[in-house]
Amino acid sequence: MTMPPVVLTIAGTDSGGAAGIAADLATIGHHGCHGACVVTAVTAQDTTGVHAVHPVPVDVVDAQISAVLDDLPVTVVKTGMLGAPEVVALVGQRLAHLPIVVDPVLVATSGAVLGDRSVATAYVRDLLPRARVATPNLDEARALTGRDGTPADLAARLADLGCAVVLTGGEAGIDWLAVPGGTPRPLTHPRVETTNDHGTGCTHSSALAAHLALGATVAEAAARAAAYTHQQLLLSRTWDLGRGRGPIAHTAHITLGGSS
Repeated sequence: MTMPPVVLTIAGTDSGGAAGIAADLATIGHHGCHGACVVTAVTAQDTTGVHAVHPVPVDVVDAQISAVLDDLPVTVVKTGMLGAPEVVALVGQRLAHLPIVVDPVLVATSGAVLGDRSVATAYVRDLLPRARVATPNLDEARALTGRDGTPADLAARLADLGCAVVLTGGEAGIDWLAVPGGTPRPLTHPRVETTNDHGTGCTHSSALAAHLALGATVAEAAARAAAYTHQQLLLSRTWDLGRGRGPIAHTAHITLGGSS
């Protein structure tokens, strides 16, 4: 049996199971990759919001990275909530030799702040120049650049840091792909009207990382990640889970059984 590529996610937990490492590992597994994880923070979180955050000490984050790298052949790294500038810098230092997909988590779906100005500055200084792809939404792109502007303009500004950028959450049904020195181009996809979208950003960036690990180009991985996210939103749009913004689907349909 062919060994699956290993995708390492470095992110926080979500006790509601919709976002963070729970979303990342489920998505990575759905794509036929093996998911490894480094926990940066433990959150008390559900569909209504983030109620508490316990950061993991940076030396423990470092020890987790060493445990994975010393034992597993990591193909791609995906980051989510890093939470502190010291952790952002650590990831940039330890993992720059690998393709990194950066989901620059700064604000949760509920509006809770998961990364302050110092974290945004660290992303720009220490991680995005070393990343393969960044997947900010429109608000995160504004925070990272310190500017307002069109989604295409913001994507191009971030790409000037040295990584490809897939900017989501701009005009309805349009993401923007920018590469260093290139002209941003729109990536169109169907829009799903739903309030069950908690974990969408984690799911999208993890799917993109998995496709890169499977050999896709950045443009191919971005298109396939958007298609996968659309499929999962369609699956969960009629669910009634939680009292707030419900989770995007992380279920897979399998057939159990064998010969009788």
